[in-house]
Amino acid sequence: MVLGTPEADDARASRYVLEAGCTVVSVDYRLAPEHPYPEPVEDCYRALRWTAEQAGALGIDPERLAVGGISAGGGLAAATALLARDRGGPRLAFQLLLCPMLDDRNTTHSSKEFTEAVTWPRANNLYGWAALLGPSAGGDDVSPYAAPARATDLSGLPPAYVDVGELEVFRDECAQYALRLIAAGVSTEFHLWPGAFHGFDGTLPRLTLPRRAAAEQIAVLRRALGGTHRSGATT
Repeated sequence: MVLGTPEADDARASRYVLEAGCTVVSVDYRLAPEHPYPEPVEDCYRALRWTAEQAGALGIDPERLAVGGISAGGGLAAATALLARDRGGPRLAFQLLLCPMLDDRNTTHSSKEFTEAVTWPRANNLYGWAALLGPSAGGDDVSPYAAPARATDLSGLPPAYVDVGELEVFRDECAQYALRLIAAGVSTEFHLWPGAFHGFDGTLPRLTLPRRAAAEQIAVLRRALGGTHRSGATT
């Protein structure tokens, strides 16, 4: 929510294009604290609508759009899927949620456990949510479009892939979100990567476990967006 650029994910996006055969629209959403909620998620939703409206010019199938992202981007993708459902479109075929940042309350066991971590310890997470939400972070009035774990109804969302590392703050909130998607009737695949830390597949891409994770991402995108027409993915 507070750092990063679209260019930082060029390698990941390029792999999706080349190996999953999709078009990627990478969103340069505005960052907190200069741009708090709802600006980042509204940027993502506008990008999704633009992609759907420009489908002909982009040469993609508007019936097979996906949203996805990693970390804060994964949380924003989940929130964008909620917005698309509740605002009547664009219709989504899939959501790819990689170690997504979903819950501002920071009350799960894993959110308390990793006060020290290879990347993104608890203190960083508390700062990120405070930057996005200000004094309302962790309170009673946070919107599910800011923190998707707050959503009381997950029905009607597109099929999902959720993954997370075993050794990270987001572990429990991601597992709980995946189970709640399943309970709401949303087809969901969940992966808990053993011994993995936050963002491990981008940090150590040549090791065996990150390569497995990357291969799974390509496989699920092919399944979700496969067909004779080029598909679109917004990350």
